[in-house]
Order: sequence, then structure tokens, then C-alpha cells
Amino acid sequence: MVNFLMVETQRIRNFCIIAHVDHGKTTLSDRLLERTRTVMQREMKEQLLDSMDLERERGITIKCHPVSMDYLAEDGKKYLFNLIDTPGHVDFSYEVSRSLAACEGALLLIDASQGVEAQTLANAQLAESQGLEIIPVINKIDLPSADVDRVSKQIEDILAIPAEDAILASGKSGIGVDEILEAVVKKLPPPRWLDHPKPRALVFDSQFDSFKGVICYVRIFSGSFEKSGSLLLMSDKRKTQIKEIGKFCPQQVPLDSLNQGEVGYVVTGIRDVAEIKIGDTLTISENEAVEMLPGYKEINPMVFSGLYPLDTSDYEKLKKSVGKLRLNDAAFTFQPETSVALGFGFRCGFLGLLHMEIIQERLRREYDLDLISTYPSVVYHVYMTGGGMVEVDNPLELPDTTEILKIEEPTILARIHAPNNCIGDLLSLVTEKRGTCNNTETIDDTRIMMTCHLPLNEILVDFNDRLKSLTHGYGSMDYDMANYMESSLVRMEILVNSEPVDAFSTIVHSEKAESRGRALCSKLKEILPRQLFKIALQAGVGGKVIARETISALRKDVTAKCYGGDISRKRKLLEKQKEGKKRMKQIGSVNIPQEAFVQILKSSS
Repeated sequence: MVNFLMVETQRIRNFCIIAHVDHGKTTLSDRLLERTRTVMQREMKEQLLDSMDLERERGITIKCHPVSMDYLAEDGKKYLFNLIDTPGHVDFSYEVSRSLAACEGALLLIDASQGVEAQTLANAQLAESQGLEIIPVINKIDLPSADVDRVSKQIEDILAIPAEDAILASGKSGIGVDEILEAVVKKLPPPRWLDHPKPRALVFDSQFDSFKGVICYVRIFSGSFEKSGSLLLMSDKRKTQIKEIGKFCPQQVPLDSLNQGEVGYVVTGIRDVAEIKIGDTLTISENEAVEMLPGYKEINPMVFSGLYPLDTSDYEKLKKSVGKLRLNDAAFTFQPETSVALGFGFRCGFLGLLHMEIIQERLRREYDLDLISTYPSVVYHVYMTGGGMVEVDNPLELPDTTEILKIEEPTILARIHAPNNCIGDLLSLVTEKRGTCNNTETIDDTRIMMTCHLPLNEILVDFNDRLKSLTHGYGSMDYDMANYMESSLVRMEILVNSEPVDAFSTIVHSEKAESRGRALCSKLKEILPRQLFKIALQAGVGGKVIARETISALRKDVTAKCYGGDISRKRKLLEKQKEGKKRMKQIGSVNIPQEAFVQILKSSS
């Protein structure tokens, strides 16, 4: 068991590391753990705080990881540091905002060769809006391509932070680690909001343990929380007992209590992680607080997609697997769904595309499942002619056009950082995706920042790939949700031999319906096997056919055994075949093979 130094509240520093994806947050965390001897050299490994295989493989942080460190400063005093390593990707921005709410300061990392990127700016603005003290750190200065002068100028011009405040460091080689630790002591303030008379703690993350139940990651703002105490969740007034309480170093170490200003964990008797809401305030039921800590909001999924097992007999396995994933990820939602073409599956909700990709990858890898995912969709607001509004995330649930007054779709405000020689291509891409460019700023001699307003459903599939392709990998994007806007949206169906195939239904903008319909029909024509009769492939909107392809019939040689004789014998056989094909077309049904669905649904557009 680790013995923590007892320090007074004024010598506690709660801070996090924020940065754009891949700017070195987790590597710098490793060096801080080494320098403060929280982890011994023999136990050290790269990306220590990234415990998930996917995090280590992709080099990204998916869940936030708190850790407590003891530090002996140059002034001879002992300090307690609570570090929270946060995710950098836009999909997990709510987790980042809750992690920031648990801190008083932030280390803002900027890559010395890449400079200020889209999420660097977004995270810096988020930290400033929460009233955090920011220490800029120019990381990776030992890279051959490092340009410290250019990055220092960007820090002043874009982030409005004095360049002389920046610490030069390298998370890999350990340069500047001592300067960072001293800056945390001198520049970051001690814990805030200590004067509240009642005990209050913020839940900034949670995880599920099969033995212990739900484990809440908490920051204590006022009062003291003790083992075996009675806990109250303020968002829904639910009561539970504190089964265990402790700190991270970086493993969980049980203690008797957590006091004001400290960061740690609380084990509750609750078994469902969905009942513990990120951003909720905990208090002691015998001495309960009235006011919640500020900034709490419910997390709502933004992107929806159907997940179906490739082998229909795997449905029960998929059901158990999504249930287990839900235990550790309250932002992931699912409900049973049936498709005529794909069988039984689930309609799943995600925070964004990376979140969706990670969930699917975990299902494939950790639970050994082969999956088909339907075309991703967003939540539309559909206003009815009879009054009232319904939320629709599944194309099959869109009401008939005669009942719809108007449809509104969610939009985003995107900040795109890119080389300035790509501006023409990027403007074309934004226009193609029904977006508008509101503002263009010059960052330096080589880079620009575009602020664009785009519909969310247009960036779902291939926007980021095309952005990277057009900018040769140098472009980056960050976005915030904007308002809902009225749009001319329709449900497009694909009909095979006059039968609609529900798996291919999508909600598209009326101007794009024809081109998307043509693309889908021509793709289906390549994939579907030919039959003994003609197959009509049609894209339809509201009963009107907008695109069509025809798969020609396979011809059986019925005259093969007809040797010699009059030509009328051959004609008779061919006429008989023609009649048979007509009859077959009336009653013939097309079984679309599973591979066709896989190929269509995996093709991006």
C-alpha cells in the first residue's frame, strides 16, 4: 500500500494535460510519473496510463486516467499533484470538459513541428471558459523538424498567451520535466470552492468492475467523504453506500477518507454505470448540499447506426457484448431492431464517428464478432402538420411526406486548420457538403484557419478522409455542435424488383438524392448476381423513381438439343422460354446475398 504524504490543502495542485491528438500528452505523463517516483523504473512502460489495447495501438487516449503524485519542490516543501490525462479527440469533448472542471490548471501541449492545431485551440478555449490557469508547453523540441520560433509566434497570435511563458520540453527524452513540475507549483492556484459549508464532489468519469460495481472518479470540492458513509447522487436523489474510497497511484489504493481538494475514486453499490452520470454532484445524505456544482448536462448520442451480426446465430452473443460495453461506457446506447434483409440487430447511439469506430472495433476484437453496420444517421427534428415534433434517428421511422410540415437537421461549427495552398480545394469540399465558410484567418506564412458551418450528417462518412487527402495529411478539424436548421430532406429507398430493401434506406437532401440513388443502383448492379429474369434496381423518393439500373437476365440455351429440322421448332422453344420468363418475373423474388450488403454498407458513399 502506498503511503501518501499528508499535505495541507493549500499545497494540493489539480491539473490536466490538454492537447491536439498525438501531441504527446500520455508520453509526458509517463515522464512526470517517473520524475515524482510514483512508478518505479522497473514497472515503467510506454503509455502507462493508456490501459486499453486500442489506446496503445492507435496512440490515442479514449478514457481519462487520473493519478496522484507526491512532489518535493525546490523550496523544500512537499506538494500533492493530482494529474488527469484527458482524451484529445472531439468525440470525447464532454469528458474533457468534466475533467477540466475537476482541475484548477492545465498544461497545454503544442507539438514543436506541427504547431497549433484545431483541437489545441478548442481545448485552450474550453480551459479558459472554465477559468483555468494555462501553462503552455512546446513539446517534442528534439525532433529534427521542430520550429520553436514559429510555434512561439502561433501561441501569441492564435492563443493570445505570452510566448515567454512557454516551457520547452520533450516527453520522450525528459527535457523540461523539472521546469514543468516547478511551474505547476508556482503558477497553478490551490484548490477552489473550499468555503462551501456542505460536502460536495464532482463525478468526472466512471468505470464498471465486475466485483465492485460502478467506480466513480471524483474530485472533492468541499467537506470530507469517508468509507461506509451514506452517499446521495444529486441529479436524481438516488442514495447508496460508499463501499470503498481511495486514490490512483496509478493503481487504485484504498484509504479511509478523501478530503477537500483531493482527487480519487468512490466504489458504490450501484451495478449499472448508466445510473452514474458524468458531471453529477455527490454529497453525504446526512449533511446534504442543496446546490449542485455548475456545468452538469446529460450526454446525448449524436450519431446512430444499426449493428447486425454477419452470422445471424451470433445475435445472442452480440446482445451480451453490447450489454457489457454499455457497463463501461454510459454514452453508448442501444435498442433491439429488426431488418428484413439483415435479421435481428441493434440500433446503437454514439457520441461521434470515432466513438462508433472504437465500439465496433472493440466488439470485433474483445468479443470475436463479425458485424455489418448500416449507414450512419443523425437525430432529425420532424415537425408534423397536425402539430408537435418527433425526433427521428432511423430512416424507416420517418413519417409520410403528407404528414410532415418541415424537417430540421443538426449543424456544426467547424474549425479547419490547413496549409494555405489547399484553400480552393477545401472551399469546394465544404460547398459540396452543403456548408458555408464564415471566416478565414491566416495563422502564419503557411497555414490558415477556416470557420465553416456544416450539416452534421454530411461529415459522417468521408469528410475527414477527404480533408486529410486534400491537405496531404496536414489538415485538422475540430467542431462544436451548433443549432438545428430547416432543410429539404427526403427518405430515399432502394427497390430491388419493386421490393424496398430497408437496410439501404437513407435520409438525404433532396438535391443529392438523385446522384446518391444512381451511385447505389450502379454499385448494386455490379454486386448482385444475375437471375433467369431481368431485375430492376430503382431508387425512389416518395413513390417517384429517381434512378434506375437493370440487371439483364441469364439466358439458358433452350435450343441446344434441337438438331436440324424447321426453324419454327427453335422459334417455338424460344417463345415458350419468353413466356416462362414473363411468368417468373411476376412471381420471382431476389434473394440478396449477405456479401452484397457487406460490400454496399462498407463502401463510404
